[in-house]
Amino acid sequence: MTTDTGVSPTGSADPRSSTAERSGPRDRSVLGRFASDTLTMTRRNVLYLVRRPQVIVFALISPIMFVSLFNFVFGGSLDVPGLSYADYLIPGIMVQTVMFGGSNTAIGLAEDMTRGVIDRFRSLPMSRLAVLSGRTLADAMRGIITNTVIIAMGFVIGFRFNNGLGWAVASFCLVLLFGYSITWFYAWMGLSLRNVEAVQAASFLPAFPLTFAASTFAPVENMPGWLQVFSAHQPVTQVVDATRAMMQGGEIAGPLVRSLLWCAGIMMVFGFLSVREYRKG
Repeated sequence: MTTDTGVSPTGSADPRSSTAERSGPRDRSVLGRFASDTLTMTRRNVLYLVRRPQVIVFALISPIMFVSLFNFVFGGSLDVPGLSYADYLIPGIMVQTVMFGGSNTAIGLAEDMTRGVIDRFRSLPMSRLAVLSGRTLADAMRGIITNTVIIAMGFVIGFRFNNGLGWAVASFCLVLLFGYSITWFYAWMGLSLRNVEAVQAASFLPAFPLTFAASTFAPVENMPGWLQVFSAHQPVTQVVDATRAMMQGGEIAGPLVRSLLWCAGIMMVFGFLSVREYRKG
């Protein structure tokens, strides 16, 4: 009886054996390799975040400040029919937080490009899309923590879910989905600008008009007529209205469908542009 040791009679390694060992990962499906590479990149970015606890601390302080300031500064002067201002405010703060949080994706990618990390990733036998999907997924996961803190702070100031637990969970998921779609826009921005300082300056430009010229903090009906046209149809208003309706009751179907269409459109357009920009690099 003989045993195949993978060594040729001349004492060198049998090339057939090494080829067989290498064939395993190569035989995996494209989808399987992409999923595995995405999980690896997500883990890398999550660990990088965990090792910088000061980033997490400031990410938690910011929404707490927004909840407190807007509730106590504007809560007494804004009349929202049928709702307390706390119930009206919390969905808006949640959407605003994931909107602003997407800038971390742009800054992170710009830093990786500046340090040459992206060039090293390109040289590895891995899915190119996984570099971007891992980054966006890890950054979107931060929204789970920040939005949990926002809801907890909301309960302190009087916020309550008034439409059942199922819709409350669905509203939370919708905000996370919107946050994930927005990270693809910021991924494209980071890959396009490439400079950390430029990205930091530019990342807040789209976030401010989209969050403040929306139903985030005040009803659209209270805005000037020319601004209502923009505010009523832009994505932040749709997501905020859908989230608020799921939490507090009201028309859900229309805003929810429009929100999902916006999320899908943003991911498709900026996902394509991000991958193209990454390949050009």
